[in-house]
Amino acid sequence: MGNSVITMRGLCKSYKNQEVLHDFSLIVERGHICGLIGPNGAGKTTIMKILAGLFFPTKGELELFGSSENLDNSRARMSFMIEQPIIAGSMTARENLQYIRYLRGYPDERRIDEILDIVGLASTGKKRANKFSLGMKQRLGIGKALLPKPEIMVLDEPVNGLDPEGIVEVRQLIKRMQEEWGVTVLISSHLLSELSELCTDFSIISHGNLIENLSREELLVRCRNHIALRTDDINKTAAVLEDKLSIHDYKVIHGEEIQIFERLGDIHHISKTLTDNGLVITKLNEEGQNLEDYYLEKAGGRNE
Repeated sequence: MGNSVITMRGLCKSYKNQEVLHDFSLIVERGHICGLIGPNGAGKTTIMKILAGLFFPTKGELELFGSSENLDNSRARMSFMIEQPIIAGSMTARENLQYIRYLRGYPDERRIDEILDIVGLASTGKKRANKFSLGMKQRLGIGKALLPKPEIMVLDEPVNGLDPEGIVEVRQLIKRMQEEWGVTVLISSHLLSELSELCTDFSIISHGNLIENLSREELLVRCRNHIALRTDDINKTAAVLEDKLSIHDYKVIHGEEIQIFERLGDIHHISKTLTDNGLVITKLNEEGQNLEDYYLEKAGGRNE
């Protein structure tokens, strides 16, 4: 607990008697990258706006840097990019950063050149920001958030709308922030493949409800390799697995596929036993569950 920089306990938020966030709790440790996982409308932006002081929770407790007192003072040690970067299109990248330097009261003007280099915009010169690509705008938005040397950055969908090259650029930048400067990052995205490559911790949200908090290590254990099996008779297949092969660590997915979590090196024997018992195999191969599959399963997108 002593290393936590964000602590949320039982946060709820309602609009006009409609609850959009229910009993959300999360602890973010210093130096971690924590991903808020969920589709648009899951409650991710609401959580970030509460952190930024733009919304007040209907119920629950919020602590920043170990204290629930003077939250605005604590927020001065943080930076936020929520929904989309706020950029003055008539200004250059340098002018945008200069404005933020004045606004945040950061004394060292040399920091601007450092940030332009970090976010890959040093060569943009007098080009106005309204002429930037979407990826350049996202990187400028991150640069503006990074300029005052925050201890925590809260980033809402920072790769939304980017092409694959832009996604890689932003991912590498966020990793560098965490690894080289020790910045703690809370990031949201509906692109779960990106979060799986980036985050150290995950918080799964669905329809405003917290489904699960887990670390990368816990996710890897739960998204374990398995044999994916489909046949012409799923019920008979399950019976053969148990009676003929003594396989009990398996899961029936959507009533049409079985995931077997044991005997992974024994596919040929499993195949022969099934066919010897009159079953027609339509799929039999080793797979690994990814973050999107895990989310769908936990959030109710799949049923056993």
